Amino acid sequence: MQEAAGVLKEGFLVKRGHIVRNWKVRWFVLLQDKLLYYKIEGGKKEPSPKGRILLDGCTITCPCLEYENRPLLIKLKTKTNTDYFLECCSREERDSWALDITGAIHAGHPVQVQELHRKKNSFKLLENISLHHIVARMCDSSTGIKLTRNLEQGNRYKETFTGSALVDWLISSSFAVSRFEAVTLASMLMEENFIKPVGARSTEAMRYSDLSEQFLDDSTALYMFAESSKKNTSSKEELQFNISELSGTIVKQGFLVKQGHKRKNWKVRRFVLRADPAFLHYYDPTK
Repeated sequence: MQEAAGVLKEGFLVKRGHIVRNWKVRWFVLLQDKLLYYKIEGGKKEPSPKGRILLDGCTITCPCLEYENRPLLIKLKTKTNTDYFLECCSREERDSWALDITGAIHAGHPVQVQELHRKKNSFKLLENISLHHIVARMCDSSTGIKLTRNLEQGNRYKETFTGSALVDWLISSSFAVSRFEAVTLASMLMEENFIKPVGARSTEAMRYSDLSEQFLDDSTALYMFAESSKKNTSSKEELQFNISELSGTIVKQGFLVKQGHKRKNWKVRRFVLRADPAFLHYYDPTK
């Protein structure tokens, strides 16, 4: 009962294993001094935790871009130098978990908490910053921003990145401390024609928003390098899958426990609800 009263946050996260480096969905419970995680069996949380992460002396990295195909990671390093990688279902959920875990780590240290709030709301770009240098780093084959194919309204755009992915990369690469600073840098890159919006979401923001709101820190807003913009899209006829299902606006996404059709077992799946047209898709979050 005492533990339940002290719960700060709980929910599904995907965790990397220590010995076998596979990924498993676990139910996490954040307390003031530790993070507990539980196995899910038969759609229910097991009574005893499978493990715990002691938060005293922990350092947190968010965004963590160590896994190219898992951009929504939080990395925790304990004071015994054990690394934990936790994956969330969305950028907003990741940032929410990171904020609460950081608060728990620094609870009881008001000076550190004050410094964290200062950094979060800070605006102080690096002196003598070179946009050419940032773009060169973005294009680096090993440490640069990952370019992907994205689908929007029936068009598939090649070699693009999302607004939130660029913000994550700028923070992870130490060009910015806060998301506000990173958005300002990204806006400068767009204003100087190093990057450009593609797709309806980001293009409309460019046309109709105030200057300070033209770059979107959003996982559905697409951008590309300006020099790569030679109609870098595939038409509807070229797509090999049902584009009507995937072209809708994402309304909500998150982890749910789903009962199987043939075998009536329960599995955690990542669900994505789309509108116009309305579809509910689900995926295996460990893949």
